[in-house]
Amino acid sequence: MSDPHAVQPAADTVRARVAALLSEWDRDVFYRVAVRHWPGGDRVLPRLSRSANHGLLWFGTAAGIALLGRGARSRRAAVRGAASLALASAAVNTVAKRSVRRNRPVLDSVPVMRQLKRQPITTSFPSGHSASAAAFATGVLLESKGWGAAVAPVAAAVALSRVYTGVHYPSDVLVGAALGVGCAFALRGMVPTRDQLPAPGRPHADAPALPAGDGLVVVVNRASGSAEYAGLVRDALPCARVLEVEPDEVPETLEKAAADGEFQALGVLGGDGTVNRAAAVAARHGVPLAVFPGGTLNHFAYDLGIESVHDTCRALAAGDAVRVDLGRFSPGPDGAPFGYFLNTFSLGVYPELVRMRERWSPRIGGWPAGVYGALRVLRGRHPLEAEIGGEHRPLWLLFAGNCVYRRMGPTPGRRYDLADGLLDVRVVHGGRLPGLRLTAAALAGPLSRTPVHAAEKMRRLRIGGLAPGTPLAYDGEVTEAPEELWVDKDDEALTVYRPQL
Repeated sequence: MSDPHAVQPAADTVRARVAALLSEWDRDVFYRVAVRHWPGGDRVLPRLSRSANHGLLWFGTAAGIALLGRGARSRRAAVRGAASLALASAAVNTVAKRSVRRNRPVLDSVPVMRQLKRQPITTSFPSGHSASAAAFATGVLLESKGWGAAVAPVAAAVALSRVYTGVHYPSDVLVGAALGVGCAFALRGMVPTRDQLPAPGRPHADAPALPAGDGLVVVVNRASGSAEYAGLVRDALPCARVLEVEPDEVPETLEKAAADGEFQALGVLGGDGTVNRAAAVAARHGVPLAVFPGGTLNHFAYDLGIESVHDTCRALAAGDAVRVDLGRFSPGPDGAPFGYFLNTFSLGVYPELVRMRERWSPRIGGWPAGVYGALRVLRGRHPLEAEIGGEHRPLWLLFAGNCVYRRMGPTPGRRYDLADGLLDVRVVHGGRLPGLRLTAAALAGPLSRTPVHAAEKMRRLRIGGLAPGTPLAYDGEVTEAPEELWVDKDDEALTVYRPQL
């Protein structure tokens, strides 16, 4: 029988040999990098290494991706890259570096011109720069393969620069990079990427295939930031008829285009408000709708799985379409029997905020006007008085979503099903500190109930007791609410093109 006391010393001997081999390899590779001549490396790599201090290189890159990419995929890639970097930096600096205290390499073999002017004073293992670089590149790649391929060589060069300048051993860099990749995937586990989420692809609908846009008319709202995309539509769909009109001409143009028997489908290029009008017209005339994202927000298009003009063109060429619900409130605006919403309906602080933003944005710009409006609306305003479910109560906000909004991580993100027949109703009760109440409601999520917030799935909702002049917002448009109204659904009322994902 073997002696059990001899097993532990043998294991210790094996671990010691493995550690010695790894240490020998580490120092050998470090020395080879130090003595080898790298053309152009002396000018580029030290500067690149310094530029990545405190993540400045990556935050700048994220800003560039968001600005140059323009589309939603680029913005998501920038945000995910920055968030992955932040998570990796926190993990390395608060846990990893304090767990293993390793001295920095001796710089005797590293040429002076390669060495950094300011040597880091933290422990060597693992490399925080490599972790941040790998986390940022992986986060970007998970959302956008194109931007990820562009960023990856820079990230690899930053990791190499840490050995090249003599501040890290190769194993520091490899472990740091592995931690960075792991943090990016850990973040994806908490906040899924777009391709992990189920697309709202049911119920399927029959729609005519319109290759090159033959049989399609597209109405473009010039004032919604869509004019620059009109050329893309014309190039991609040379047989389509594209009509660029001013905002006040949009309703009439949509009606004429949908009623014209020459066209088999109605297209729209604009923001959510313009798409809202087009959806109501298309549903009333029974023609399929093609949505081209080109407005300010494009919530409906993105929830549908359409992020670019190319996505819509693919759906048109193949005849891929689905049926979706329309939210509905009655009576509608301007004496109409119904008003429709593709995304959201709301009463309370949000309509006030939209109205304030529209008033000030021509003077100070959209984002400053939004911040100013929020501060004005949330300070010193009285809650809305309304009767819901037979009970009269003060409210800061009543929100009804067309279909249920699901979470993407800690906050509500998008809808997985655009034909579920349900309203996502959320109420923020009146009281002190409306800003905190609204924040708590956003974090609480759907189907929750707290002293300040309630959320339920419903098919129909009656709202009464509204004061004259109470603002009502639907898909970013604002009108005056009647004293009493009903909110419900028109199930699967609209056929809309959506590509097979």
